[in-house]
Formats: sequence, C-alpha cells, structure tokens
Amino acid sequence: MHQTTAAPAIVATGLRKRFGDVVALDGLDLTVPEGSVLGLLGPNGAGKTTAVSILTTLLEPDEGSATIAGADLRTQPGEVRRRIGLSGQFAAVDEVLTGRENLVMIGRLYRLGRTRSKQRAAELLERFDLSDAGDRPVKTYSGGMRRRLDLAGALVAEPPVLFLDEPTTGLDPRSRIELWGVIRELVSRGATLLLTTQYLEEADQLADDIVVIDHGRAIASGTADQLKAQVGGERIELVVADAARLDDAHQVLAAHATGDIEVQVPARALQAPIDGGVDVLTDVLQELRHRQIEISDVGIRRPTLDDVFLTLTGHVAEEPDDDAQRTDRAEVTA
Repeated sequence: MHQTTAAPAIVATGLRKRFGDVVALDGLDLTVPEGSVLGLLGPNGAGKTTAVSILTTLLEPDEGSATIAGADLRTQPGEVRRRIGLSGQFAAVDEVLTGRENLVMIGRLYRLGRTRSKQRAAELLERFDLSDAGDRPVKTYSGGMRRRLDLAGALVAEPPVLFLDEPTTGLDPRSRIELWGVIRELVSRGATLLLTTQYLEEADQLADDIVVIDHGRAIASGTADQLKAQVGGERIELVVADAARLDDAHQVLAAHATGDIEVQVPARALQAPIDGGVDVLTDVLQELRHRQIEISDVGIRRPTLDDVFLTLTGHVAEEPDDDAQRTDRAEVTA
C-alpha cells in the first residue's frame, strides 16, 4: 500500500441521492489524498455504485458537492471527465473489435490523435499482458482478460484519478489476484484510486484507508488495522488430539486469556482472546508441551474485515435485502 500526506485528489461533502422512495446516498462524505487508494466497502445496495456514478458525472446528486483533481463536479463536469478514468462493474468493451482496436477507439474519443492512440494501445497491451491477444476479437477473451482490457481503457488518457467500481466482480480467484497485482502497480506509479468492493479481503489488500458504507451512509472509516481493532484483539485457536485433555488445555489458556474461552467439545477445539500475539502463543505452546498435551492444530486468528462489518452493521456483507436490490436496479437504470 502507498501511504501519502498529499493534498486531497477527491473531496465529496454531503452527497445525497434518491431514486423514488429509495435513499441511495444519505449525506456521504469522502476524502482521498493524492496518490492513495480509498476502499469504499459495503454490500450490494449500500450506495457504492451511486457514489461512483455521481463522482464521475454520470449522475447528478440531489444535494452535496465534490471536487475531483481540483475540478468542481457541478460547475466543471467536462473538466472532471478529462481528469478521471472509470472501470465499471461490467467490462465496457466492444466484443466485435480486437483489444487493440478498442484501445485505439478510446484514444480517438479522447482526441489523442491517430498516432498517439496507437502508441497508447501498444503500451497498454504490453503493460496489461495482453500483447499476444491484442489482435484477437474481444469475444474470444476470458473474463479476466476483459477486465484487464477495461482497466487499460480507463488509462488511455493517463488520468490522475481512477474510479474502479467492483473491478474483480465475477472473476475466479486466480484472475482476481492477477488484477490486484495490476492495481498495485498503478498505485506504485502514483495514481489516485477510489475502489469500491464488497470483497472484504480486497479492501484489506489494496486500500490505504477504508470507508464502510451501509444504506448510503458512512458508518466507519480508517485503515484496515484500525477497523479491525474495533472488533477486539487476537485469538488463539487450538485443537487437542485427545478430547480427554480439553480441561487441561483450558487451564493452560486460562492463564493467558483476556476474556472468556470458547470450548467446542465435538471438535476438541478451544478459542481464547489474547493480548500479545506470537509471544503469548509461544508461551502457551511451551506449557502445553510441558504438560504433554498433544495438539493437532493451533494458530492465531486476527479479526477480519468480515468481523468488522458484522460488528458495525449487525449483518454480514453478503446478500442484499429487498431495499438494496431495488437500489441496485435503480442505479443500473438511472
């Protein structure tokens, strides 16, 4: 991750948007320093796509204001569009054209000229490992290749600010990890990114700071570690080889635990909150060995962003409720 103290590249204040009786955004504030990655984290229907659509001039807010790379969203929408790139939830590429032709077309739309458009297409095909497929029709591309081409298209005009709206949606694990590598490379070159995702691991992996939103409102913000700290500390999890030694293992953990110990008898498992990490784990293992308590599995479990979301919202970041589904449909049709 790339930490920075630069001036904000994106500032949004009090963004509100309704679709009929559905409140998609309810006073959202965002600040993204130049050269950093902000992860906008939330489930389907939380308002992520609405926020991106507003900040990229595709939708007008009902209330609120924003500046993107110094350009005012309301009074300078054309200037905003010149300073941004957007990769949406679905790859916006022409399946009939080749990958190269798609990128050249985007360059011509940005008025880069024929020669420069071809140069940028060649550069980006190489950069995104698509050179060998560059002259094939996009309809022959895999999902991961289409996502990389779509992201390349967002970079044709070399914008200082990028919006990536759930960039890995629908990708298999391998393609997702590959795209993470591409995004990290963009950040290393100084790009400013606003990344929306419902994949908690993705925000953890890529974002310098995270804003958690639910029902159109920011409910928490901070680094991944700061958000995880809201859930509590680490936990030792261990499984004893012999169920008859559960009580003995419980006594060992009790000397180090900072709270109640959870015991799962059928699984021969114990879980104890601790403060001290690996040092405490080492002490516990030494005492277990001293007491000749055989362990079949042991480890430290740190809070995940899944735990954070459940703690903050009272529900998991998975299936949207009815209102969320209606919001998603409104976002798509708006």
